[in-house]
Formats: sequence, structure tokens, C-alpha cells
Amino acid sequence: MANKGGHRRFGNIRQLPSGRFQASYLGPDGRRHHAPETYERKGDAERALSLIEAEIIKGQWIDPERGKVKLQEYAQTWIKERPGLRPRTIDLYTWTLNKHITPYLGGVQLGKLSTAMIRQWRTELLGKGVSAGMVAKAYRLLRAVLMTAANDDGIIQRNPCRIRGADAEHAAERPVLTVSQVFELADRVGRRPIGNVRKVADEVYRLRFQRNGAMRTHRETFRNRSEAERALWEMAASGKADSEQDRRFRAMILLATFASLRWGEISALRRMDVDLDGRNVRVRVAFVERSTGGLILGPPKSKAGRRTVGIPESIVPILREHMDTYVRDEPDALMFPGAKGGPLRRSGFNTRTRWVDVVKDMGLPGLHFHDLRHTGNMLAAESGAGLKDLMARMGHDNVRAAMIYQHAVRGADQAITDAIDRQLNRDVRSRGLIAR
Repeated sequence: MANKGGHRRFGNIRQLPSGRFQASYLGPDGRRHHAPETYERKGDAERALSLIEAEIIKGQWIDPERGKVKLQEYAQTWIKERPGLRPRTIDLYTWTLNKHITPYLGGVQLGKLSTAMIRQWRTELLGKGVSAGMVAKAYRLLRAVLMTAANDDGIIQRNPCRIRGADAEHAAERPVLTVSQVFELADRVGRRPIGNVRKVADEVYRLRFQRNGAMRTHRETFRNRSEAERALWEMAASGKADSEQDRRFRAMILLATFASLRWGEISALRRMDVDLDGRNVRVRVAFVERSTGGLILGPPKSKAGRRTVGIPESIVPILREHMDTYVRDEPDALMFPGAKGGPLRRSGFNTRTRWVDVVKDMGLPGLHFHDLRHTGNMLAAESGAGLKDLMARMGHDNVRAAMIYQHAVRGADQAITDAIDRQLNRDVRSRGLIAR
């Protein structure tokens, strides 16, 4: 709007040699700024200045120069400076950014990102076959980054991630094992066939196996070692070859299930953390495996992760046998060490137990180790305990952190443990699964 005498009250407009109109104004910072675009008509430039003036009056003005930072640069800094992120979360965010966000939007300036642009990005990901769950994760990460840009840093006026339902992730229902299946799994992961494979010529491998205590040679030869080893395992499963029982992982399966422990928690347990007389296990720390392969010992996943969990009496004899047989006497000795005595890695566990093949043979293809914790949580929920008591046992945060310390003294947790024990006594002892 112009004042008397042809002078504008706010901003200036000039016509460029091209014939278009350019608007400029003094910002609250005392510097002259130009409108983000030029206009075909002078009236359009005047309307743009009116809108900018209104933003300044309302305190909503944002320096357009700040919005020129590119999304990739800002997001990388966001991940680096985000407080409280666990190492695996940093790895996941970095991978998601580099894989699904940067190739499409990384070069776009924050100030030019729009809801339509983000909707097109999401549609393109889905069209290229990226799973709906992964797209939802990428969208949530992008939304969090841009929320900081809008609310904390004031780089953009509002978050353009405004697509209803784009953050929803409908994970498949995870399996819940029966008590009998848990014990069967605990036994199967330690069962190994007795035999060996050796190379006798180029692309020729011979298999020897034990049956009824006597070593025999398989009548066929095999083209590679893996084919011969697969045949040996199949013979043991069908009873055509003898097998032996390695019980070192039996206690691990049972404790992870019935105490609802995460992989990082149970792999970090020390002898001093397990009190068999008091029937409880203390979760103090957890291992985190980085995408680079490094292991980091740190706090559990959440503040509530530091907890004391009751151990059902039914599995105490199995844990005692395990500690007497496989765990060194030092208080800080690992409860479930790797092959060379160091921390047990997930990949090493899967290889040594043939996890993928074992769960497939049990009719549970795709079963994850974490599903054992899910099973334990379901058993705990069936005890009838309240939500806060269950969250304390499972190591989940709730709105009142003080409740975590209240339940660490085992009061409510003992009721849950006793309820699980009653189920074990009913479902397991009657089937002869405890006495081995």
C-alpha cells in the first residue's frame, strides 16, 4: 500500500528490465530482503508485501535466507546433535536418510519444501516397491527433522509433513509361543548331529556320520560343503544320524522368555546380576551392536530398562546347572559368552544354534529372538497385573518415572513371577519338560 505522495508505507517495488516486478522490504533484523519471487503484475507484488508485513506484525516472520539451507545438510546436523539418541538409532536414522530421503529431497532448500512435494516423494517410494512400514519410518524421521526446523530453529513457518495417516505403520502380528514350544526351542537350539564333512577332490565332498554309536560313510558324495552339512542335519532330524546335546543356550532361551529380556540385556548379563537364591535377575546395562559391527556397552533401551525382574522358580535349577557348567566363577563373568569368551553377538548365536533352520523345522518360520520377550510379556499380562506393574517388569517407560523405582523392590513384580510359575507348573511339569 502506498502513502500520499506515491511513497509506500512498507516496502518498495521496482520494475525489472524484464518487465516483471520485484518487491523488497526492511526486515526486523534491519536488513533489506527481497520477496522470494518476482511478479508479472505490480498488484501481485503489493499483495506479497502486505502478507510479509502481516507476518512481521504477528511475530511470524522468518528470514528467507535461513530457509535456503538444504534438507540433506540440515538433517545430517539434526541427527548428529539430537540429544539422547542411542547408537543403533543413529545408525538407523542415518541409513534411512541416505537411502530413502536424500536421493529424492536432499538437495531441496527447506524453505521450498511443500506438502505436495512430500506427498509426491512418498508416492514415489511406494511405487518403487519400498514397504509401507519403511515408508512410514522415513516419513516420521522427515517430519521430526522439519518439526525442529519449524518450532525450534524458526527456519520455516510450519512443518510441511501434513499427510494424514502417512506415519501409520501396521506391523504384522508377532507370534506368541506356548510354554511347550519355548522348552522345545530351548532343547533344539543345542542339538547337533555327530559327523563331519571333508573334501576328497575338486567339487567332491564326503560325509561321515554316527549312527547307533558307530561312524559310517554316506554312500553319496556332494558338490560343496554346505550341501553335505545340510544332509547331515536332515539325517539327524529324521533319526538317521546320532546327535549330541549342547545345553549352553538352553538357559538363555528360557531366561529371555520368562523374564522378558531384550537381546542386548541378556547378552550383557554377568554372574553377579543373577541371584538364584533370591530368584531375580538385575538388568543394569545392555550391549548395542552398531551397523559397523562394533559393540557398545551402555544403559538399557529406556530409563525403565534398569530393573530387577523375578525368575520363575521352575527354571532356577536349569539356570543353576548352566552357571555351574558354563559360567566362570568371577562375579563379572558373562552369563552367556561367545565362542571365545567375549560378548555373544547375534550373528554368532544364529550360526551356532542354526536358529533359522530350527524355527523353520518347528513350524515357526521367521521367528525372531525378540519374540521370546513378546511371549514372556504375554504370559505376564495373563497374570492379571496392572498396566504400571507390567510396564515396570518389561522395562517400558511410563509417564511417572518414580513408579520404576517403586517396583524395583519386587513387590508387584513378585506377583507376576508367581503367576508365571503357576502356569509353568501346570503346563510344563505335567508334561515332563523340566526334568532333563
